[in-house]
Amino acid sequence: MADKKIKIRLVHSAVGRPRRQKETVKGLGFTKLNQICEVVDTEATRGMINKISHLVKVVQ
Repeated sequence: MADKKIKIRLVHSAVGRPRRQKETVKGLGFTKLNQICEVVDTEATRGMINKISHLVKVVQ
């Protein structure tokens, strides 16, 4: 059984954001603006995406 994956794109910079939001961006694997990362669809990653929903966009 293959794990489902979600593609997300970092559309806004984390500069000037609180430290926890910056750490969440790094935790999802982002290093550059407009980068697309593919993460495993778990409750934890969905929670991370929800916390920085103003910075990322889900791509399908």
